[in-house]
Amino acid sequence: MVILRFAPSPTGRMHIGNARTAILNWLMKLKTGGRFILRFDDTDVDRSKQEFADAIVEDLKWLGIAPDRIEHQSTRLDRYDLAAETLRSKNLLYACYETQDELERRRKRQLGRGQPPVYDRAALKLTAEDRRDLDAQGRRPHWRFKLGHRMVTWNDLIRGPQHIDTASLSDPVLVREDGSYLYTLPSVVDDVEFGVTHVIRGEDHVVNTAVQTEIFEALSGGAPQFAHHSLLIGGDGKSLSKRLGSLSIASLRDSGLEPMAVVSHAALLGTSDAIVPHRHMVSLVEGFDLGKLSRAPVRFDEAELRSLNARLLHGVPYEHVADELSALGIKGGREFWEAIRGNVTSIKDARQWYDIIHGKLPLDSADSDKTFLQEARALLPPEPWDRSMWNSWTSALQQRTGRKGKELFRPLRLALTGREHGPELAALLPLIGKAEVERRLSS
Repeated sequence: MVILRFAPSPTGRMHIGNARTAILNWLMKLKTGGRFILRFDDTDVDRSKQEFADAIVEDLKWLGIAPDRIEHQSTRLDRYDLAAETLRSKNLLYACYETQDELERRRKRQLGRGQPPVYDRAALKLTAEDRRDLDAQGRRPHWRFKLGHRMVTWNDLIRGPQHIDTASLSDPVLVREDGSYLYTLPSVVDDVEFGVTHVIRGEDHVVNTAVQTEIFEALSGGAPQFAHHSLLIGGDGKSLSKRLGSLSIASLRDSGLEPMAVVSHAALLGTSDAIVPHRHMVSLVEGFDLGKLSRAPVRFDEAELRSLNARLLHGVPYEHVADELSALGIKGGREFWEAIRGNVTSIKDARQWYDIIHGKLPLDSADSDKTFLQEARALLPPEPWDRSMWNSWTSALQQRTGRKGKELFRPLRLALTGREHGPELAALLPLIGKAEVERRLSS
């Protein structure tokens, strides 16, 4: 069985870039009939907050993602302790006593000599007596994993064949001076114990994959399959910050976007498929293939997302938005939605048209048109009205006044809606009603 994991750090709200990773994993789960694990990488106790973990669960639910299992690394520290001891017993985890200042000075010297700033493994030369002396001085070690200094290769499901020489990398710190764990070791331990078969994540983790592959082999003998997708960039060509508040899933939701618009956009960006709105996850799953994802950076355009959202709403039946309309205080029902859906970019726009239909509006008709509006009022047919009323009314008005085109329709639209553009008046007038139409034409 394919087992996947999405592993956010609960240190802030989930961003569109994070959400894209979750969506790709979820589509892979649905495509293969596998399992999806939500794992909170919360070993950073100072920055990790339960409120952010709860918010991530809420955001995933809104996107239509329901994890099969939820885990917290903060509850599994004993498992990481055991793994660290295993690596020590194999002489693959060694104590280092350099301070950050000492390491920085050493790095600058290497750069000044034209050498790569790679850790020189000086700590491996310490004798047992050296370590006792350092301990006696109150120095507390951090612990590095001893890389094999070899070529690590894998067939990336998005990027194709990959190879990284770990001799070009510093031995990674797995355990801090205070005994807390960095990301690398807990991630491997969890992937092993949870049986993760596929890791889909951003390309910023490609180098990590070489390091983690060696740790996988030291602990379990085999690594999962990896797929590294390209990162989203903004209009300025720079990578989107995951803490850019305006692009958090919460902010997109609060602005009135539909979840399937966000899912469709995130899933199709950077693929060979056209970016079109999908109303249901199943239709996205049918065309899902990691091989379609481009290796090139993907430009995220919020305007494109909002345009996609509008296209989605234009085809959505009333039943799919009834609850959202009700939450906005809209009681117009099916007739209202079908009249205005072609003129909304988000569900919140519906409130504007609801107020236009039912509210008191400032008129925007020119003084020279008052006589025309009075003639229009006099020609209003009796109720009941349906969509055909508009054509019969304006035809009669055209015959009476000789007006046509913009000269005929613009003053009517301004007087009745206060807007230059909007839904067809044929659909709006039965909702406004004759008494209110008469009032607006007389104002």
